[in-house]
Amino acid sequence: MYSAALLLMLVVRIYADSMEGPTAGCTFDEDLDPGLCEYRQGQDDDFDWQLIRTYNWPHPTPDLLRGSFMMVNSSQHFGGQRAQLLLLPLSENDTHCIQFSYFLYSRDGHSPGDLQVYIRVNGGPKGSAVWNISGSQGRQWHQVELAVSTFWPSEYQVIFEATVSEERQGYIALDDIVLLNYPCYKVPHFSRLGDVEVNAGQNASFQCVATGKVSESEPFLLERRNSVVLDTSFLSRLSHKRLMATFHVEAQRGEQDLYRCITLSPRGAAVSNFGELIVRVPPTPIAPPQLLRAGPTYLIIQLNTNSIVGDGPVIRREIQYRASQSTWTETHGVGSLTYKIWHLEPDTEYRISVLLTRPGEGGTGAPGPPLTSRTKCAEPMRALRGLTAAEIQPRQLALQWEPLGYNLTRCHTYSLSLCYRYSMPTGGSGGNNATVRECLSVDRNTSHFTLRDLPPFRSVHVRLALANPEGKKESREVTFQTEEDIPGGIAPESLTFTPLDDMIFLKWEEPVEPNGLIMQYEISYQSIESSDPGINVPGPRRTVSKLRNETYHMFSGLHPGTTYLVSVRARTAKGFGQTALTEITTNISAPVFDYEDIPSPLSESESTITVLLRPALARGAPVSAYQVVVVEEDGSRQVRRRELGGVDCFPTPNSHSEAVAKGSPHYYTAELAPSSLPEATPFTVGDNHTYNGFWNSPLDPTKNYLIFFQATSNFRGETRINCIRIARKAACKDSKRALEVSQHAEDMGLILGACAGGLVVLILLLGAIVIIVKKGRKKVAINKAAMSYRQEKSRKLSSLDCSMTEQSTLQQDERMAHSFMDAHGCNARNEQRSSVNESSSLLGGSPHRHSRRKSSPYHTGQLHPAVRVADLLQHINQMKTAEGYGFKQEYESFFDGWDVTKKKDKTKGRHDSLLSHDRHRVKLHSLLADPSSDYVNANYIDGYQRSNHFIATQGPKQEMIYDFWRMVWQENCFSIVMITKLVEVGRMKCCKYWPDDTELYGDIKITLLKTETLAEYTVRTFAMERRGYPAKHEVCQFHFTSWPEHGVPYHATGLLAFLRRVKASTPPDGGPVVVHCSMGAGRTGCYIVLDVMLDMAECEGVVDIYNCVKTLCSRRINMIQTEEQYVFIHDAILEACLCGETAIPVNEFALTYKEMLKVDSQSNTSQLREEFQTLNSVTPHLDVEECSISLMPRNREKNRSMDVLPPDRSLAFLVTAEGESSNYINAALADSFLRPAAFVVTPHPLPGTTTDFWRLLYDYGCTSVVMLNQLNQSNSAWPCLQYWPEPGLQQFGPMTVELLSRTADDDVIIRLFRVQNITRLQEGQLVVRHFQFLRWSPYRDVPDSKKAFLSLLAQVHNWQMECEEGRTIVHCLNGGGRSGTFCASTMILDMIRHHSMVDVFFAAKTLRNSKPNMVETMEQYRFCYDLAQEYLDCLEVR
Repeated sequence: MYSAALLLMLVVRIYADSMEGPTAGCTFDEDLDPGLCEYRQGQDDDFDWQLIRTYNWPHPTPDLLRGSFMMVNSSQHFGGQRAQLLLLPLSENDTHCIQFSYFLYSRDGHSPGDLQVYIRVNGGPKGSAVWNISGSQGRQWHQVELAVSTFWPSEYQVIFEATVSEERQGYIALDDIVLLNYPCYKVPHFSRLGDVEVNAGQNASFQCVATGKVSESEPFLLERRNSVVLDTSFLSRLSHKRLMATFHVEAQRGEQDLYRCITLSPRGAAVSNFGELIVRVPPTPIAPPQLLRAGPTYLIIQLNTNSIVGDGPVIRREIQYRASQSTWTETHGVGSLTYKIWHLEPDTEYRISVLLTRPGEGGTGAPGPPLTSRTKCAEPMRALRGLTAAEIQPRQLALQWEPLGYNLTRCHTYSLSLCYRYSMPTGGSGGNNATVRECLSVDRNTSHFTLRDLPPFRSVHVRLALANPEGKKESREVTFQTEEDIPGGIAPESLTFTPLDDMIFLKWEEPVEPNGLIMQYEISYQSIESSDPGINVPGPRRTVSKLRNETYHMFSGLHPGTTYLVSVRARTAKGFGQTALTEITTNISAPVFDYEDIPSPLSESESTITVLLRPALARGAPVSAYQVVVVEEDGSRQVRRRELGGVDCFPTPNSHSEAVAKGSPHYYTAELAPSSLPEATPFTVGDNHTYNGFWNSPLDPTKNYLIFFQATSNFRGETRINCIRIARKAACKDSKRALEVSQHAEDMGLILGACAGGLVVLILLLGAIVIIVKKGRKKVAINKAAMSYRQEKSRKLSSLDCSMTEQSTLQQDERMAHSFMDAHGCNARNEQRSSVNESSSLLGGSPHRHSRRKSSPYHTGQLHPAVRVADLLQHINQMKTAEGYGFKQEYESFFDGWDVTKKKDKTKGRHDSLLSHDRHRVKLHSLLADPSSDYVNANYIDGYQRSNHFIATQGPKQEMIYDFWRMVWQENCFSIVMITKLVEVGRMKCCKYWPDDTELYGDIKITLLKTETLAEYTVRTFAMERRGYPAKHEVCQFHFTSWPEHGVPYHATGLLAFLRRVKASTPPDGGPVVVHCSMGAGRTGCYIVLDVMLDMAECEGVVDIYNCVKTLCSRRINMIQTEEQYVFIHDAILEACLCGETAIPVNEFALTYKEMLKVDSQSNTSQLREEFQTLNSVTPHLDVEECSISLMPRNREKNRSMDVLPPDRSLAFLVTAEGESSNYINAALADSFLRPAAFVVTPHPLPGTTTDFWRLLYDYGCTSVVMLNQLNQSNSAWPCLQYWPEPGLQQFGPMTVELLSRTADDDVIIRLFRVQNITRLQEGQLVVRHFQFLRWSPYRDVPDSKKAFLSLLAQVHNWQMECEEGRTIVHCLNGGGRSGTFCASTMILDMIRHHSMVDVFFAAKTLRNSKPNMVETMEQYRFCYDLAQEYLDCLEVR
């Protein structure tokens, strides 16, 4: 029955356009079709409704009206009991309007109970009442409408429920339940309520739209299926018949339920369909992300989002991360499954989670499980600063610096070390220093440290090193000087002395540890012991003071034979140091006789003579014996007459018999003990007695005798003798004449012999002088049939008188040698100057130095005459192409060098074969106590008409640094020319003999004042001070850094500019120019020959290279080491002669340029055009061998034009690998004025070389790209295409290029790119600025606007100043003319800024040495001049 009724309700449709009527209904009459009114009683209530038909009642009650209806009599039931009446379930895809009538009445006005209407959907719970009424409503029927909105396939069922009140009086009745086929009139109906999907935790919005008779005053409710009713809504009227009520429901996780809309009024109710609230759970990853790679500032992770908890779909992925110790989090959207988190702090632990989001508000789920990972340490941000001394003491430094912070260390694991160094004397006699170096670990949590055990009064160079696992940053060295202290003791072994009898010469050395400036020496001495009993010991102590530079003292007035205790100590401002003690014993002196004159004999006989003997006065030692000595005088032996005080004594104790046997002229006639002569006593000579073994033989009356009295003192093996003639005994008169005749004859013989000998000596001397003069006039010539040059010089040297002093030898040899300059006097060659352009100067107009100008000892030869400058090119070409005699044979004919006859100190010579010739070597002032300290491996070399203008020496070794600076100081040198790097081919070529700040070498202090670095050389200026000298001395070191490690420079342009700079900077009255390379030969000789020959060429118009080189080799061995160097000298001099001096000072530029533009009427050309033609003539022309790499088959397609190829020597090879691609790109490295290889010049990239272009940029650290051609401009089959991304990011092989910004004006477009190598991410990124110049029209040689081009140059210059170390890529169509013009202009502006001069020729020549097609046309060359003029005009305006 139930099924039939439901089917009936589903199929009934009434379509009536003109009349309204019910579709179905229940009037509860007897003739009602039961199929149309099928109902049933409730099963879960307390009682049933009663069907009442009052017209059948015999006794109807007056409380009820007549009719058929369903009724509940409240009086028959208990309060609260319920009765339910259920209609058939209905379904319709529309809104149903159900109309019914109700009756609630009680006679006395009591409430019979409640009537409630429920709408149950799909057999679910009945929910809450959609309509209700209570209380007595009067004795009448009331009509109510229910607008029920339902949609297929849902069905609903109407339930009427009557509840008996506690008063239990009256009636509740229902009648005329009708389902209408038209909308309700009294109540509105709801539009379909849609399902609402919402994410958990969000508010779901249900919008109940009621149409019909609606009022804001009537309540709108939202009922949940479990009967929970929400009555809070937001009402909005859509139209006069439409009202919308909005309900917000908070959706909880996992919650899913049904809701419907209800509106109530006394007229009825409207009920909507149930809308489903669908609550979605936002997704969350199950697993944490995976770490792929960690860096100092980044972490690369994989998201791991394949497995999730929650609902999909996932529409967005995000990374949420924070430092583990921080509460601040950051979230990044992720577009791929791997992600790189940038800008992290180094050495920091991070917690990284993944957030997933599904559609809808609140669709982001909770963070997934975190990945805990730590970034790597980064290199320290910078070196520590603020290193100062909090306290300075003699032996310690209390240092402090800025506090350390993580932002500086960039790592939690780091170390701090303090490194210091200072110089200490080695203790040798050479004055050399040894450097003490030490690095100490410092507590990382402190910012102060005390250095202890330092030497006083020393310059201590301190630097701080901050290191972590990723790198190290060292601060600049800061120099502190410790305070003075009392000096150390003078080394006892340095005390040397020379004792005499009454004097002592004492010498000492400065304390090894002076600990300050020695201000004074104090010497004390005291006699402590004497062998002379007459000396009172100990004697008084005496003190002498000496100045600080006096390390010696002569003691005088001392007692002979006395031991003195001598002490020496030094004093600084802090006081005296330790005392050095030594004992010195004076020598004993010979006894002194008390005779004022030769005494007269007391008596005399034929064989005796009596004299008075006086005792001698002992000095230092007592007299040990007296001797009476007889000296025989006869004609055969002429004895020199002895006077008082000038007597030769007789130490040989000859007796009379021994004298006769030996033929000796003297004999001891007596020896007396000192005790036997306490006072003056007579003694008879010849008394025929024996005295202490000596026979006092009677005298021969026929002979003359001299009588001497001799006293002897002996002490500790030392003997002193003094004697005096006290008498003379003449022979008897009858024998006197014979004696005189004999003596006269002997005297005549001696006179004649002397005269003959003197005559012989005079003749020999005159002969020697004649030979020497003849040899001095003879010219040196190379005779192939005669002896070699070496043998000739050896013969000349051996012919000199060996007895002549070294100085006279040198002077005589100087007279022997004729300078080849004398043969080419400046005045004598004036007539040849017509062959040289007088307006040009080879050396930039450097002043001739007339001071100290002498004839230089250069040898000239007839087989190798000087060559005119005008004929030099032809001469060189002949020598290079000659088969029989060319450069090779000429070089091999050179004299190899002389053997060194005097090797002073092998430790100071780097090569034995290069020890300097002693005659021309530099002799240093010897240091005290070191006679060999005058040696340094250096030679004087003459300049052009200036004697000893150069000093050629070797690069100092560590132990030679002090000697080197001594030489510079002694010779008053102002310029040092260094032509070597410190290290070449992995070998140390020269020690770094200069400081980075201040350094003490022995007693010489060197301070670096400034450094100027250019592309090919560096100029350092030093201040030089020496202890004990008040004046300072300034020295410039010119360090040429472009000489290759093998061979010679490819071109001489840079070396010639270097030479001109040295000559211009050296004062005319300065000392010699010191020139050194590694060995002091080869490169040194090349430089000196160039200097001398260029002066000769400028003065005389000729060069004499061969004889100049030969003369240099006679001064110092192997001054030209290779044939290659010899040829290079010729080429360099030729280039200098051809090019001349082209630099123009800024203040002369306007007038000079104006003159250069004037066209000569006869030649119909200008100086500017001639200069450009000269440039073309000296530009190297490349052959196939020089471009072999570019011409390889695999590289041909990488060249835009085969007419313009870079030489192999200038190629910029690629470093970054890409598959099997070669490392070739058509790009050349070129120097700027200030930096080597500052430009990378290349053609516009081809489609196939775009990747190579970005590899080139990255490999060479280029920070600027200058584009001088237009896009799509081409004169070949390859157009100029865009090779950069715009906008966005693009990958070219291993390189990623990202456009960061773009600015443009009428002249230039500036783009900023970020370039990174994905194969070397650890190297970071490169920020590049791209300058596209727009004001250079196609097919024009020069830019359209000089001002626009100057603006471009300024912008590039400013950007490069910010980037510091970056190179500049310059490209045009072919990488030649336009690119060369830009590079040359940059060099010219640098010349103006730094040197206030313009040299367009030098700029173009330098660039063409790297690539011959740079600055191609005369118009481009002139444009460089015009641009310089424009720039100078702008400076004047400013």
